[in-house]
Amino acid sequence: MRSNRPDRKPVRVSADVGGTFTDVVLTDDDGRIWTHKLPSTPPDFERAALAGIQRTISLAGVAGSAVGLVSHGTTVATNAVLEGRGARTALITTAGFRDVLELRRIRAPQLYDLFFEKPPALIERRLRFELGERVTASGEVLSGVREEELERIAAALVRERVESVAVCLLHAYAYPHHERLAGEFLRRELPRLPVSLSCDILPERREYERTATTAVNAYVRPTMAAYLLAMRRGLDELGIDAPLLIMQSSGGLASEAHTARRPVFMLESGPAAGVLAANLTAKRLGAANVITLDMGGTTAKASMVEGGRVSYSAQYEVGASLSSGSRLVGGGGELIRAPTIDIAEVGAGGGSVAYVDAAGGLRVGPRSAGARPGPACYRRGGTEPTLTDANVVLGYIRPGPLADGDVMVDADRARRSVADQIADPLGLDLLSAAFGIHQIANATTMRALRQVSTERGRDPREFSLVAFGGAGPIHAAGLASELAISRVVIPPLPGLFSAMGLLFSGIEHHSVRSCLLSRQELSADALDALRSDLRAGLLRTFSEEGHAADQIAIRYSADVRFRGQTSEINVPLASGSWGPADLTALQEAFADEHERLYGHRSDPDNPVEVVALRAIGRAEVADMLDRVRPGAAVSGDSRDRSAWFGPSWGSIDTPVCRREDLRHGARGPLLIDEYDTTIVVPPGLRARVDDDLNVHVELVEEARE
Repeated sequence: MRSNRPDRKPVRVSADVGGTFTDVVLTDDDGRIWTHKLPSTPPDFERAALAGIQRTISLAGVAGSAVGLVSHGTTVATNAVLEGRGARTALITTAGFRDVLELRRIRAPQLYDLFFEKPPALIERRLRFELGERVTASGEVLSGVREEELERIAAALVRERVESVAVCLLHAYAYPHHERLAGEFLRRELPRLPVSLSCDILPERREYERTATTAVNAYVRPTMAAYLLAMRRGLDELGIDAPLLIMQSSGGLASEAHTARRPVFMLESGPAAGVLAANLTAKRLGAANVITLDMGGTTAKASMVEGGRVSYSAQYEVGASLSSGSRLVGGGGELIRAPTIDIAEVGAGGGSVAYVDAAGGLRVGPRSAGARPGPACYRRGGTEPTLTDANVVLGYIRPGPLADGDVMVDADRARRSVADQIADPLGLDLLSAAFGIHQIANATTMRALRQVSTERGRDPREFSLVAFGGAGPIHAAGLASELAISRVVIPPLPGLFSAMGLLFSGIEHHSVRSCLLSRQELSADALDALRSDLRAGLLRTFSEEGHAADQIAIRYSADVRFRGQTSEINVPLASGSWGPADLTALQEAFADEHERLYGHRSDPDNPVEVVALRAIGRAEVADMLDRVRPGAAVSGDSRDRSAWFGPSWGSIDTPVCRREDLRHGARGPLLIDEYDTTIVVPPGLRARVDDDLNVHVELVEEARE
């Protein structure tokens, strides 16, 4: 096995593959930064990543052999789910549980939508096979695994040309023997068929969640394995023999071998890196509470950092109109129960297509023009108007070359697409139509921002907004005004910010043990025994990858609920051995969070119950973070240009400046054109830059009014 420890070489490279653009960042031991941004290359996304890496090491004047680490975030697995391009997958389950994926949970994205239909199951019914084994919840074997049944199923898998298989048997989270027998048989008889066992993917109770997560893992596994193989071959051709580490949804890196087996844990890899980078920026600024806004070419993502701690979720959905970890909505996408940074995601990005629906209403997204053909203004074959085209019409985005010149922004094409397909059909003037697209995209993005703030019982006025992504700095000030957030922070290189986050993450593994402890069974000794088991397993995993025990930091948490509840709250625990005082602290922390979420802190009729213990092990690789200081972003044409700020302000000849020009502050309207984005400061707001070249946009009283 190739070690995933970074080599003692001076150069590190990160590549973040999005639906529209691919971003590459390179840094050396002196903290210098080189960047490259280029259009993504669907469906062969690795081509853009490898081309970007080749271009960046060339710009830096280094050889591939000098690279000690390549960290990577990609939407390949997510796109496979969203576009239905995963493997032909089968499910093997206990007799009587064939339709778990069909039944799902009794949830709907909108409570009173009488016309809501559940999405079709990821695995069609004819490819869901029953095995006549049975183990009780206490571990008693009622019926064993019969080899003749497995032979019959294996023959059906070959006949149906199945490309991947998920195995999820009843109670295998606690008693995995039957699952392992089935897995060993399939791997022996069908050695080229990838087999995903639920006891390896998600050893937790709850049958639907375990089955759904294992099914998604199996569905994307061949796609991800092929992608990683192509990446490794491409890196070898560039002379790069460094470890390839993949960002997971939880914000930690994992080896390519680990990711190839369990790709379900990295579906939200790109957004996770952005949140981590935003948290690092907030810590430098001394800001404990921030909401992050990552608005790229395809989607807008929001997350929350509170008290300096990133918010995590135990599960989320992919493919719904609002993808998030909220318990209040669900049922519209594929459920994944995997540790993830708590991110709410909506289909509102620069490439989101604007159109007039059958009822004559203006809509924006969730369909995106993507990298190809892209917005009409990109001259890459796109004809439909997008949010980017609207922002060009409004004067927010400068015409001319974008990033390294791989894309040209054509203002005439943007105006034609918005006029012909939006303004004329609706009887609007061009600027009103473009501003309408801009505002509708803001309203959609607001769903994600509210989902991580007000819907969690948090007051946005107590937070700052850290905005990044190619479109984030354009929309951030308007969104902050809607939420009464007083400060927006836009870091350097915002359009490549997630790639920056990839550079400085640590290697991470997760482990969980299901339990059911309450009353007398809930003791410090019982929890400490589970903790010791989790710790030993994590250290063993890290040791196999070349990390010593003293390099690993482990954090623990418990899933807690009142007995009889169907949902639980994750509560952090101390890292050392636990005693009675720690158990009391756990119960108090649970009561506090329960009161914050549900309005009351105790239930005299029901005791507190711990249903799972979790551990996160992390080996840090970012030993040079404090030395990295990105230089000033490259500015474009500095001439003033007309920008339209809505009917209240109209068109204004707006100054165009650089970050460095804001040392003493300035009042909007302002446009700050950069290599990878434009920062829009609306009229009445103040902007300034700090020593780290972060732009601070501050709401003042006149702007509020």
